[in-house]
Amino acid sequence: MRLILLITGLLSTLTALKAAEPPLKLWYKQAASEWMQALPVGNGRLGAMIYGGTDVETVALNESSLWSGQYDENQEIPCGKDILSRIRRLYFEGKMDEGSDLANRFLSGTPHSFGTHLPMGDLKIKGKHTGKISEYRRELDMASAIASVTYKAGNVRYSREYICSNPDDALLIRLTASAKNALNFEIELDLLRQSDICVSDNRLIFSGQALFPKQGPGGVLYEGTVQITLNGGKVHAQNNTLIVENSNEALIAIDIRTSFKNSGYRELCSQTIQKATSKTYRELKEAHVRDYRRLFNRVQLDLGKSPADKLPTDVRRQQLKAGQGDDPGLFALFFQYGRYLLIASSRENSLLPANLQGIWNDNLACNMPWTCDYHLDINTEQNYWLANAGNLHECNAPLFKYLEDLSHYGEKTARKVYGCRGWTAHTVANIWGYTAPGQGTGWGLFPTAGAWLASHLWTHYDFTLDREFLAKQAWPILKKSAEFFLDYLVEDPRNGYLVSGPSTSPENSFKVNGREYNLSMMPTCDRVLIYETFAACIEAGKLLNTEPAFCQAVEAAQKRLPPVQVAGDGTVQEWLEDYELGHPEHRHSSHLLALYPFSQITPEKTPRLADAAAKSIHRQINAEQYEDVEWSRANVICFYARLKKAQEAYSNLKGLLTGFSSENLFTMSPAGIAGANEDIFEFDANEAAPAGMIEMLLQSHDGYIELLPALPKEWHTGSFKGLCARGGAEVYLKWVNGKVVEAKIKAAAGKSFAVKHPEKGMITVKLEKEEWLQL
Repeated sequence: MRLILLITGLLSTLTALKAAEPPLKLWYKQAASEWMQALPVGNGRLGAMIYGGTDVETVALNESSLWSGQYDENQEIPCGKDILSRIRRLYFEGKMDEGSDLANRFLSGTPHSFGTHLPMGDLKIKGKHTGKISEYRRELDMASAIASVTYKAGNVRYSREYICSNPDDALLIRLTASAKNALNFEIELDLLRQSDICVSDNRLIFSGQALFPKQGPGGVLYEGTVQITLNGGKVHAQNNTLIVENSNEALIAIDIRTSFKNSGYRELCSQTIQKATSKTYRELKEAHVRDYRRLFNRVQLDLGKSPADKLPTDVRRQQLKAGQGDDPGLFALFFQYGRYLLIASSRENSLLPANLQGIWNDNLACNMPWTCDYHLDINTEQNYWLANAGNLHECNAPLFKYLEDLSHYGEKTARKVYGCRGWTAHTVANIWGYTAPGQGTGWGLFPTAGAWLASHLWTHYDFTLDREFLAKQAWPILKKSAEFFLDYLVEDPRNGYLVSGPSTSPENSFKVNGREYNLSMMPTCDRVLIYETFAACIEAGKLLNTEPAFCQAVEAAQKRLPPVQVAGDGTVQEWLEDYELGHPEHRHSSHLLALYPFSQITPEKTPRLADAAAKSIHRQINAEQYEDVEWSRANVICFYARLKKAQEAYSNLKGLLTGFSSENLFTMSPAGIAGANEDIFEFDANEAAPAGMIEMLLQSHDGYIELLPALPKEWHTGSFKGLCARGGAEVYLKWVNGKVVEAKIKAAAGKSFAVKHPEKGMITVKLEKEEWLQL
């Protein structure tokens, strides 16, 4: 009996503790008044922003392949080996002006139909209520990927649930009321695209072409369907509106399809709606939650509790900004939000990877000169920094499919612009195969950009040890990237090194004799990325036991690359020569790729370079009129975590949350930077900052797993489970007052790991079984 009572007591305690854990919810006591306050849902293709209005609900609709533009055969200016050699000779001879003039003439791209991702527009639900609105709540439950709105109008409680289902590939909205026959509302469309709208019975069907002349001709064809299914009451059409009267429950099913790689898009749209509406809402919801939790539930994170856990999300953020105490739970919420957003925007069956705005387009970025596209000079890479360490490996799949396309189109650019084998891509890319340099060489002549994106292939293998993936997907793309560099590199007659160029350290410039230049031979970022490409090919060749002669050529070339250097002022040198910075306040810091996401600079292996990196960061972020934005702040978080500077990393993470995020925790590029007149959502820091949080808690880039390498004092007590380390490992960790009290590791049987434990020092473990092993 005592044993039974003891077990019952323990179970009750565990239940109480579980109930006391703050829920993984963003929630608010009012509807969104603007797009940046709305709540995002998505299934990797469809996306929606939920405003939560009572009288008028707005649901902003997106589809990932809704792009303007078209394939551009003439995107490149023919240059070739001979002209490239002439340009390089001028640089080697110190004739910077002549070299720049010739480079601008032959090494710029000429986009004619680049296009942009576009938003579809809004679905409007106009409610008909009587009585005062009260008890309002709007929330996004990240434990189930369900958004909801509840409120009372008079004595009637109204509820709406929103799910964007990957299994059923549709956006679903369920409306209910506590009183019989109390649902009365109208549905209409307020679209941003010029569309033909057809209304029949319980359906709205809209179609057209995604034209956006501002970014050139062309655009996908599209068709969308909105269908209402009722339990009680009736629905009828009037003009372009569906009117629902006296219903008990309604289900709105929405799909949008485009002609991108899909000639049967119209039929598929109709079939998707038919299949979804043939099921009960319970069936749809259960399938959605089961599918989502298969990914999301792999990781748990607890950074501590506070009274703020019970407050609405916008209030918590405002209190943190005002300095009204710490809120460790908000940081954990932000971390899991990054994982939620990646699942919502990038799935195994997604047509495309997450773009500059994930899959949630605010109609602002697409109207900027830089468009809502794929920026390969950091933004697209940051979108996926969280995937592997955050235990969402499958979410990389659309990025890798996109890389296959990019490498195919990039072969033409490599041949036509540089006269080289292999493939290359530059600063900007779209869905139409644009791989040429940008229109301006100062920002667009970045021929190692494609290699940076392709480095995710090796990172994915490094975390998963998926040998089949390495052989079938990664190796062909990495090999052709290395082939390009073997042809593209040239010996610098001044020092004997193999160098790239002319090319840019993205958007940064330097001064020589008072004149400002963007292009040089072998900026440091090129060296870092070429070295990484070569290193991945060398290691992959050994693992796959393939093409030894090619790998030997790669290894020989790698040894002839110049080193990463320390400049005269003690910072990491951004160019091969020790030039004066043109704009120290600029947000880009591409030379520090060597520190993160790569590990060519580490405090342990290269302490002098690590010190130089710290000085580089300090100089940049303290420069007068520093152009700080969301992704540069996320960069700094990752940099400081790698340098084991815990409080600096935490301070910048807090700054991102309070200064570069909105009420819905979307990260934003602030007004006044890059030509923007208002704050614009960018997806990158929502992923890169949580990746930096993992680096604060767990690192594995230096040949061993390190526990709590940069733990700030604000997270003195906490735990995590399911974070991933290189070599195929998952880690569980619990700490109290900064001391590890429990640590476990799980990986494939037979795997061995070196682990740097804060209390036990360096230890080596070997797993006999694929199960959790206590350290």
